[in-house]
Amino acid sequence: MTPDLTADELLTTTRTVRKRLDLTREVPMALLRECVEVAMQAPSGSNRQGWSFVVVTDAARRAAIGEIYRRAVTAYLTSSGSAGSLFADDPDRAPVQRRVGSSVAYLGEHLGEVPALVIPCLRADHLGDGSQAGLWGSLLPAAWSFCLAARARGLGTAWTTLHLHHEQEVADLLGLPEGIRQGALIPTAYYTGETFGPAPRQPVDEVLHIDGW
Repeated sequence: MTPDLTADELLTTTRTVRKRLDLTREVPMALLRECVEVAMQAPSGSNRQGWSFVVVTDAARRAAIGEIYRRAVTAYLTSSGSAGSLFADDPDRAPVQRRVGSSVAYLGEHLGEVPALVIPCLRADHLGDGSQAGLWGSLLPAAWSFCLAARARGLGTAWTTLHLHHEQEVADLLGLPEGIRQGALIPTAYYTGETFGPAPRQPVDEVLHIDGW
């Protein structure tokens, strides 16, 4: 663990890790359990706590999910909304976007090799046609808490949802019961490198609105 991290340091340096995931070092299940225990302290609507975390460490199943994910990434990279295609005319942001696109492509090729794949799930028998914020608001904070807990324990994570284009395939592979929906896919591993710093972001005054838009 890195107990010397302040709360602000943890929140501002938990980065998406793709190319620097250690594909050769096993992550102990006890460590993953600790991260899930931390995640379960996140808020949940009406205190339902309807979340579940599927942790995949079996090599064959990881490889199978990796092949599904590879297909999703291939389609994504050729789309107009891919990270590498965005802000192409912005000299400040374009290089960052290209690096992100490159790292997405790398993860697409290697996701099945990541030692642990964590899939946060929520029971949602009827998704409905209205706002989804209330529903997913009872899972996504817990999933992010998992990432923060992993960071504090020397692990790197990447938050991705591209596999959801083939959600049922993954559900069938893992034997998920009907009505259990996946919220994200979080490859988790020790990371290579030293540490992380805050990412470049827009000036706060460009996104902060006070007393109205």
